[in-house]
Amino acid sequence: MSQYFSDEKNYDIRRPDIKRIESLMQSGSLESCQNVLSSVLQETRFHECNSFMVRLYICMDIYIAAQSFSRSLGISGEHFAEEFGSADELQDRLRTSETAEAFLCCLLRQCIKWRIENVHDNSCGIVYKAKDHIDSHYMDENISLRSVAEAVGLSPSYLSALFKREIGQNLSEYLTNVRIRRSKELLCCTSKMIYEIAYDVGFRDYRYFSQIFKKYTGQTPRQFQSSANFCP
Repeated sequence: MSQYFSDEKNYDIRRPDIKRIESLMQSGSLESCQNVLSSVLQETRFHECNSFMVRLYICMDIYIAAQSFSRSLGISGEHFAEEFGSADELQDRLRTSETAEAFLCCLLRQCIKWRIENVHDNSCGIVYKAKDHIDSHYMDENISLRSVAEAVGLSPSYLSALFKREIGQNLSEYLTNVRIRRSKELLCCTSKMIYEIAYDVGFRDYRYFSQIFKKYTGQTPRQFQSSANFCP
């Protein structure tokens, strides 16, 4: 499919950047909606276009993306159509570029509201899904707030706020506690070398592991291993 349309004045009208639209719906704010949409439409030369059909095609690209996103949140096609009309009923809302942009902004703002409501309703479950992901992947040195957020489908900043609210500590603090708890078990109950244990729990730098371990336990790994008489 071509990346461009052409209207009767031979403007090259670029297709909308749907990835930016999807990113807006997935993690953008209500406050940023108008600016992002206006920027995307400006890139397409939307307001310079005199062709209704080209305007319709641009709007339909965004409409279909919003419909797909809403479906991923559990919004039925019937509910979506009741809110915004079916694809066949859009013509009256797209007669001018101004009315079309206003319609698209309303459409995207509602998708963001649905996402926020969906996350709020399922925030506890999402946070515990994030915990489960950490518990299963703590040994990966590349695990981070961003990678966990991607795994549960939230923006890093939003997941961070939810995690702190539900768990009472930052996600990075929880990850470190998981790693330290597991390293204590390995120090007590295995004959592995300390550098091997550091590697097993996600630390590739033995010295950094020792620093973090002492910060959280008050002892170096070797001191803890020497003083431990039983498995916790």
